[in-house]
Amino acid sequence: MKKIFIVLLSFFAFQVSAQDFAPVDKSVMDVAYYPGGAHRAGFAKTAEEKAVLMPRVRITYSRPLVNEREIFGNLVKYNEPWRLGANESTEVIFYSPVKIGETVLAAGRYSLYCTPTQDSWTLKVHPNVDGWGSYGYDESKDLASVSAVPTKSEKNIEALSITMYKADSGQVHIKVGWANTIAEFPITVL
Repeated sequence: MKKIFIVLLSFFAFQVSAQDFAPVDKSVMDVAYYPGGAHRAGFAKTAEEKAVLMPRVRITYSRPLVNEREIFGNLVKYNEPWRLGANESTEVIFYSPVKIGETVLAAGRYSLYCTPTQDSWTLKVHPNVDGWGSYGYDESKDLASVSAVPTKSEKNIEALSITMYKADSGQVHIKVGWANTIAEFPITVL
């Protein structure tokens, strides 16, 4: 009987330890919304407030840190596709059609990649989702792209950051900043 009890106890102990949580990743995931307060739409008190806050675009990405590394041209290679973050490929959800460059995309879920050079960055929308890094990226399947000239940041941006805002032109800008570099990509939410 004692032997059976020990075997059962060992079995249950294994089951509990096999279900432990994964450790915290060094590059935490984050979400950027357009409009910025979209994650609070459920708290709106009026239909008008809710309509203004309804999400139009959501970007989910991992936020690597500079950690005293040389980022662009070294960690992120020039002229090579980059997942626009760390770990899983960066994903975007368009809740309505959008125009990127000269291409209109249907509402849906896509991956975002970026090919930086010293003088420009090209943001690319790709149909494959649930990927890791740039391993499943195939340039021939790009659905849309838009380029931007990067600018230098006055301060170091330690964690990769993405935000979106409505620019003076009426377009929505996807603003990406990391290390000492910022790039803004215009899109039109239809």
